[in-house]
Order: sequence, then structure tokens, then C-alpha cells
Amino acid sequence: MTLLDIQTLSLAIHGFPVLQDVSLSVTKGEIVAITGESGSGKSMTAMAVMGLLPKGARTTGRIMLGDRDLLATSERAMCGIRGNDIGMVFQEPMTALNPVQTIGAQVAETILIHDRTTAAKAEDQARDMLARVGLPTDRFPLSRYPHELSGGQRQRVVIAMAIARHPRLLIADEPTTALDVTTQAQILDLLRDLARDFDMGLLMITHDLAVVADMADRIVVMQNGGIVEQAPTGALLTGMQHPYTRMLFAASSHRVNLPPAPAPEPLLEVSHVSRDYRLPRSRVFGAPGTFRAVDDVSFTLQRGERLGLVGESGCGKSTLTRAILGLEPVQEGSITLGGDPVFSGTRPNLAVRRRMQVVFQDPFGSFNPRHRVERLITEPFHLLTDPPRKSARRDAIAEALRAVGLSPDDAHKYIHEFSGGQRQRIAIARALIIRPDLIVLDEAVSALDVSVRAQILDLLADLCREYDLTYLFISHDLSVVRSVTDRVLVMRDGKIVEDGPTETVFSAPRHPYTKTLIDAVPQLPDLAALRRSDTHA
Repeated sequence: MTLLDIQTLSLAIHGFPVLQDVSLSVTKGEIVAITGESGSGKSMTAMAVMGLLPKGARTTGRIMLGDRDLLATSERAMCGIRGNDIGMVFQEPMTALNPVQTIGAQVAETILIHDRTTAAKAEDQARDMLARVGLPTDRFPLSRYPHELSGGQRQRVVIAMAIARHPRLLIADEPTTALDVTTQAQILDLLRDLARDFDMGLLMITHDLAVVADMADRIVVMQNGGIVEQAPTGALLTGMQHPYTRMLFAASSHRVNLPPAPAPEPLLEVSHVSRDYRLPRSRVFGAPGTFRAVDDVSFTLQRGERLGLVGESGCGKSTLTRAILGLEPVQEGSITLGGDPVFSGTRPNLAVRRRMQVVFQDPFGSFNPRHRVERLITEPFHLLTDPPRKSARRDAIAEALRAVGLSPDDAHKYIHEFSGGQRQRIAIARALIIRPDLIVLDEAVSALDVSVRAQILDLLADLCREYDLTYLFISHDLSVVRSVTDRVLVMRDGKIVEDGPTETVFSAPRHPYTKTLIDAVPQLPDLAALRRSDTHA
């Protein structure tokens, strides 16, 4: 039975076309994945189903939920449908939750809005829903606030809110993008189980084919506001018709060609480093406790080596990174760059700090939007005792922009004039401009589309050939780490549990935790094997 039937949906916002003749359907219990890059129209299609379009939007076509046309439904009636008949899980759980309300109150609120029941009964139902998504109240009391939960746990709360009224249709918009691989696998399994158990239709939106390749019953591929291909998952993967679909598949499994690493020469040496944080007092006159975020970590990064650091959220990656950059002191051990300590006593050594640069996860958030690119990428010059001026400064800007595949003319633009991939290129140019000894890439490609991600990874390989880059690549995406590193460190509970050549660690992991991480990575199917099985069938 068809649950959702979108018929020739077109959408324009203030006259600008966004969607063109989109037609797709979801049946009860079916999982349909919409995939495509940013700007392809995936999320706008979901917003049209929810009736959450911006002002100035004009639509044609029909969106049928059962026998009801949602485009012809009043806003008052849609308020009764949202949460009751259609639930939605958003990409960023922290912004979807109210930080000043407990998780129990937020799940119960969904029930109270749509059901004339008592607060006590709504709380009981909220307790049941949270237990259903893996948050039993004996371990996760209803009195907890969102900031007291991990990213994966917050996403489970959002899912509990979305399914609290047992909706007929659940829309999940990039629900796992910012999550660790193990948490991502758990959330995907949870969504699959909920769709089957509640006989819900699930419309899953993602930019990564690998995420839904073994989950979706059917895949819809969107580009530039239109559907270019849709078919049952097996049929689409074995018989991709459209060049764009083939490009997405290739980009999802892209591997770069790194140049050979030079002869070993120690650059960064981390020796028996530990970092403690003070905990609140449990009693008025009791001594405060401590939490050890980094526990006796030691490793050496060679000059010209590309080192990966992986692990789940909370394992200590970020704390260790801040210590390496000289942003936080350590209680035990030492960190040196080229033999010079990162800290001089209790103060950061500025002579060492100017030899390190960092590329952040969110390229837009790491720039001041009021400044032009020429000022943004020369920010590291303030670290230099004698920064280049006039023509030397212009030449340095032009060289840095050319190195990352941009034009010197881009120096006069503002950051909002660039795409996400171009912004990340500018962030890399800013890191390169003073030729640092070490670049730290902190989740530098996790927010990018698969095709843009492939371009940035290729750029890193090219820069390694040209500049002999040494970098520490921090990521929860193990497939990316495998592609752009020579050696990988696996971190858990503040300790390095495995250290070895990247291919060795991925092919023959020694530690059970490493094996768990690798097993959780979404994998695209072997097309040759799929085609052989279809032929024999």
C-alpha cells in the first residue's frame, strides 16, 4: 500500500527554481533513500512533505499522504499531522533539542501536544519510547538534559520524539553525518528496526551511498533539483544508468595516490603525556576529583609522514590535539616539535606554535565573514617576527591560492561567495601560507559531499608531492583515514591502543576495539559479486 506519493512536485522560491518534477513514493514498511550532493534538493523535498517551506515558496504537483494532499492542507491541519502522522529526525541533534528542558519533558511534550492525556501517562509513554531507542531510564533518567548526553545519545532522544506517536512516515535528514562510525551503525540499525517493527515508511536522506547501500529497499538519486535515477537498491547499484550516479559511487570509495614518505626524521615527539581535568565536588567539603582525558600517550611523527588519529567521541583525540598545538598544558610528559618543547614551563612556546597550523572541520565557521580572503589567509602572518609586506605579501597570497587550485583573483572576494569545498581549500591555503612544519587537520572533510571530499583528498596528495607536507589527520571516518595516511593511531579512553602502518592496521587489526571500528564502517557492495549473483539468479 502506497503511504507517501509525491507526484511531479516543482518548487520555486521567489521565482528561483529549486525542485523540478520530482516524483517518488514510499510504501508502508519500506525504506527509501534519497541521495545526492548539497543543493540537489534532498532536504527541500523533505521540507515540502513536512509543510515547512520558507516564505516566497510556490509549489505545483501533489504530495499525497494516503488520500490527503499535503500541499492543499492548511497550516492548522498540518500542525496535527507533524509528529502525529509524520515524524522527522534532523541532522544536528543539539540544535533540534531544547537545552533547558529535560529529555523526558521533550519526549512527553510531543505526546501531550497530540493526545489528550495526563502528564503522568505522557511521562510513562516517554519512558517507554526512550527505552525503545536504547536509553533505559535506569541508566538515562528522564531528568537528564541534552548536554549530559553524547552525540549518539542525543540523536536517540530526537528519534524517540519523532516516533513517540507511532507516525506512519518517518523522515531522517542526514541523521548520522556527525557521528562516529560505531554510533552511526547503531543509529542506522535502530532506524531499520523501527521501520520494520512499527511498519513505518522511512524516507532517509543522505549524501553518502555507502551509508544506505545495505539498508535501503530503494534509492532515489537527485541532482540540481530533479531525480536522475531511482530503482530498487540492488538493481540501481548493479545497473547504474546515469553518469551522476556512477560519479557518486566512485567518489564514495575514492582512494588517493599518496607519494612515498621520505626517510624517517623525528619531527613531533609526544612522550608519556597525560592530561587531567578537575571534576566538581561531590560533597561540600569533599576534595574535587579528576578525570584523565589523555593517559600516558607516546608516539613520534616523522617529518614528511602523514599520521592518522582515530577513535570515538570522548576518546581523548581533541584533548591530545589541543595539547600538541600548545593550547592546553599537560600534567605529565612532554611534547616537542623539532626538539623544541611546545610548552616553556607553564606557558606555550610561541616560537614552536608558529611552526604549526590547523584546518578545522567547519570552514565557514573558522573564518570572519566580514573580511576578504586576502586578509583571512594572511592571519598566520601575525605569528612571524618579520611578515612579508606589499608585493611580497601579494605574491605569498597568490602562491597559496594557486597551490590549492584557486585563482589569485579570489583574494578580493568574501568567504560567503564560495562553496563548501572552496572554503576548505581556502582554509588549507591559510594553513600553508607560512610553510609550517606540521599541519593538524581536524575532521577537515567530514562535513563535505563525497565528490568534494574526493577533490580535497586529492589536493592533499598533490600538496604532499609539492610541499613535503607533514600532517596529523584526525577523523572519525576510517575510510578517509585509510586513504590519506601512512600510519594510524587508534585511541580509546585516553590511551593509544594500536599504532601501525595504515594498511596493516586496517587489514589485520590486533586490538578488538580497532576491529570493532573497522567493522562498523559503511561499505559499498562489491559490484562484480552483485552482478554475478544476479546472473546466477
